[in-house]
Amino acid sequence: MAASRRPDKEGGSMEHNISLAALPEGEHARVTELLAQNGMRRRLLDLGLTPGTQVECELKSPSGDPAAYRIRGALIALRRRDAALVLVTMQ
Repeated sequence: MAASRRPDKEGGSMEHNISLAALPEGEHARVTELLAQNGMRRRLLDLGLTPGTQVECELKSPSGDPAAYRIRGALIALRRRDAALVLVTMQ
């Protein structure tokens, strides 16, 4: 998934969005947008992936799928295709 750029809330600098699936192991980010629809959107929201939430990629399997993310204190495993539906800004 390609990265996107959009103005930040202060209107000054640009923030650089990437998909959660592209977040390197050990890095922190903040959720900016969910691209998922319907049931998958509801599932991601229920897991705590709401805009502004801080996440950390803690572990990736050797193949990179799935990966474990620290979300609101819980360790959650997500498939790459699901994590690709979450846009984040690296911290």
